[in-house]
Amino acid sequence: MVTSLSSRERFQRTFNFLSVDHVPCSFMSFSALRRRLGENLYELSLAEKRLGLDAFLFIPTASRPQRPDHPDLRGLPVRYHSEVVLKEWKEQVINNFPIIHKEYVTPAGSLETSVRLSDDWPHGDHIPFIDDYQIPRSIKPLITQLTEVDKLQYLLIPPQEDDIIKFQAEAREAHSFVKQNDLLLVGGWGVGMDMAYWLCGMQNLMMLIIEQPDFIAELLEMIHIWNMKRMNIVLSAPVDLYLRRAWYEGCDFTTPRFYRNHILPRLKREVDLAHEHGAKFGYICSSGTKPMLDYYIEAGIDVLIGIDPVQGTHTDIPLLKSKFDKRICLWGGVSGAVTVEQGNEQDVRRAVREAITDMGPEGFVLSPVDNITVDEQLTWQNIDIFIDEWRKNW
Repeated sequence: MVTSLSSRERFQRTFNFLSVDHVPCSFMSFSALRRRLGENLYELSLAEKRLGLDAFLFIPTASRPQRPDHPDLRGLPVRYHSEVVLKEWKEQVINNFPIIHKEYVTPAGSLETSVRLSDDWPHGDHIPFIDDYQIPRSIKPLITQLTEVDKLQYLLIPPQEDDIIKFQAEAREAHSFVKQNDLLLVGGWGVGMDMAYWLCGMQNLMMLIIEQPDFIAELLEMIHIWNMKRMNIVLSAPVDLYLRRAWYEGCDFTTPRFYRNHILPRLKREVDLAHEHGAKFGYICSSGTKPMLDYYIEAGIDVLIGIDPVQGTHTDIPLLKSKFDKRICLWGGVSGAVTVEQGNEQDVRRAVREAITDMGPEGFVLSPVDNITVDEQLTWQNIDIFIDEWRKNW
């Protein structure tokens, strides 16, 4: 019987389908707690460890306020060509919300985007380069046609020397921290179709996938090359687990055929790169996974993160468990937004038990999916219940 493992050892054995002392529990994301700690990921890891969770440290640690042009893309800074000039202005509209316009003047010409504000717009009079909020509010996405792709290259500049030096210093600090606290070191994020949706808009990109797949393939290749350069830097840390965000790569947003022809080949190269550096590859997709399961196996990913039995469409947990048998680990199991933030004690306890029974014990990490964001009394009560029930069933 394996006993008294550190969190890092427990993760590593789980990722390799070896026996563990108990099913690990690690929250994918814990924004409610992170905000209480001033967005400090080191303090977040220690706070989660005090709760008894299997915490990890994610690098780079830059918080959302520190990345105003890419708040939903964690990781290294996003840089533009030195000759790019940015212009932003607000247009007042009678009897409607104002519109913010943004122009990127590049050496190859201008790219423009426009967003209609709403009461919940979080960025003031600023339009980030890439961000979830602007997708449904966009009047004119940044990229709408093939002729704009050449201009985009000036906005996808690899991290510069100063960024690399800063990251290397952070990596040294992170290694010292995780060694001292026996934690897993995680890095990322990689990005593919999510980036394309930020740039092109949701409905527009879905139509372009059908009508102009070659155009989108060219766009994805540009994103892929940029992403691989960023990956190399993060993987050099080195990290134990590299994460790619792929919330928009399920069948809710793209077809299996397009996935096979255009996403899968690039994903395989990214997985291979992670493995060359000795890192496991984690793929975050919480909905629309069922038609893509064989592609995940073919790509060689190590962990599918975000298994949501409530909000995740096309989520077949028995099929996931049987098809991935000792090939891909599962991370998730309980809906964060519905069960943990809104449920009662019975709901939470039942969900935790079912997750451990259906997806554990080997090759499974328990977590709310995707995030705990609501900082209210009910949430914290349910977190205590969640952890208590996990301990009763580990």
